[in-house]
Amino acid sequence: MAGNKMTDQVMISRVQDSMYRQCQKRGYAAPVDVLMDVGVLQKAKYEDWRFGRVAFLERVCSLNLKNLSFIMHQISVYAQKNQLKPSQTYYKQWGMKKKNGQGHQPVIRLQFSKSGRAEIERAYATHYLDEKRIAELKMEG
Repeated sequence: MAGNKMTDQVMISRVQDSMYRQCQKRGYAAPVDVLMDVGVLQKAKYEDWRFGRVAFLERVCSLNLKNLSFIMHQISVYAQKNQLKPSQTYYKQWGMKKKNGQGHQPVIRLQFSKSGRAEIERAYATHYLDEKRIAELKMEG
C-alpha cells in the first residue's frame, strides 16, 4: 500500500470519506472507527481489544505498521485541512464490573501499539472534533 501511488490514493480517499461521514453523523471522528471503516480492523477484533482479550490494538489490524502509520498520518492531514480540533480521549477496558456492588475495580487503560510509545498512543486516542457540526447537531437535536 504505502509507496504504491494508486493504492495510496484509494486509501487516502477511504480515510477522508470515513472522517467526513463520522463528523457529519456525530460531530467527531475517531481513528479506531476509521480503521474499521477502511477495512483494516474488524469490529469483533476491536471488541476483543476493548474487553482486554488482546494485548494491543495493532496486533489485530490487518496491515503492517508502515501502512497503519500511513493511515494515521492521513487522519491527521485531513483533520488539519478541515480545522478539526484534536481532543485527547482515554480508552478503558470494557467489562470491568464491580464485584457484588462492593468497592471499585481498577480502571485498565488500553494499549494501541506494540511499542506503547507515548506519541503513538496519543495519536490513536485522539478524537477530532468538528465544532461547527457539533453546534449544528445540537440545534437539530
